[in-house]
Amino acid sequence: MTADQPGLTIRADTARADTALADTVLLDLDGTLVNSAPGILGSLRQAFAELDLPLPDGGLPRTLLGPPLYVSLPALVGDERAPELLATYRRIYGERGLLQSAAFDGIDALLGGLAAAGVMTAVATSKAEVYAVRIVADRGWTHLFATVCGDTLDGRRPTKADVVGEALYRLGQPTTAIMVGDRSHDVVGAREHGLDCLGAGWGYAAPGELEEAGAAAVYAEVGELRKALLA
Repeated sequence: MTADQPGLTIRADTARADTALADTVLLDLDGTLVNSAPGILGSLRQAFAELDLPLPDGGLPRTLLGPPLYVSLPALVGDERAPELLATYRRIYGERGLLQSAAFDGIDALLGGLAAAGVMTAVATSKAEVYAVRIVADRGWTHLFATVCGDTLDGRRPTKADVVGEALYRLGQPTTAIMVGDRSHDVVGAREHGLDCLGAGWGYAAPGELEEAGAAAVYAEVGELRKALLA
């Protein structure tokens, strides 16, 4: 689907009828499929400690969860220290942090239901793809996704729109697709390709963030999303 094609419009009161038209569902990873906050923030705290850097006042903000860290870290530690901090974080996260990514309740049933219904699914995440692939494999989900698409370690897909575009390209530009994500950049990135986004209200967004970004519908629980997509 390209930007000049109409997106699939979904509202909370019509989601059952409209989502049945989607042949492809793109799913964010962190905050949507898995609760990765303990691994991400824990690894980052260890990286701060290893480099003897002071944590920000009030600790690490949850707004770090979602966008690429190479975009967020300079504001916390400055341009000079950010690359070293990112490299240290990646080492710690790759060794053990990424394994702390438990699936949210109901996600296994959601993915199994979509597969049984013949809906093509893909992961579209701003996390580095090498880590996303490992998390998906650790959860036993590899066979459920047509592709796992993320950013590159050298930052060649810095926006969610870049990731969504690459995922759609790999999938052969499906005729009808929707995005599911928990942050505003999921909504914005999907919209740039003519896709609507369903909000994962159980994720890391601030109150009202998804609605203000223009999510077509926001679901408080995984089960509600599953009903909308499969009922």
